[in-house]
Amino acid sequence: MARRKRILASDSSAEDDVNLTPMLDVVFILLIFFIVTAQFIKEPGVEISRTEVDNTERQNPLGILIAIDEESDIYIDKEVVTLQEVGFRIRELREDNPKGRLVVQADEDSDAGVLISLMEIINNEDGLTAVPVSVEQE
Repeated sequence: MARRKRILASDSSAEDDVNLTPMLDVVFILLIFFIVTAQFIKEPGVEISRTEVDNTERQNPLGILIAIDEESDIYIDKEVVTLQEVGFRIRELREDNPKGRLVVQADEDSDAGVLISLMEIINNEDGLTAVPVSVEQE
């Protein structure tokens, strides 16, 4: 009799187990979805000391980030580019992300002439009359 109860008890515990495989499948599908659709933070590839201003307007989401360091070198995707290459690189990046916003980060010690030339190129390539420049808030 005791043996029979043990057999019945072991049979019922096998049927009461919860199958977690479908739940794990759903979790992995959601994880893949969020990884694929996430907008990652763009880094300029160089440390920029930005000018401080009192402005609360934010530029989101970023698509193309162009940085000018203290030596007036231009960086796009962590690579140094010349002024002549900037237009081509913007067109190239627009193919990948046509709706992303273009933002310029200029170091406070960089040459203003390089920034103006860069803004003219951006105006010619992207049609932006007001180029967003990233700054630090006070």
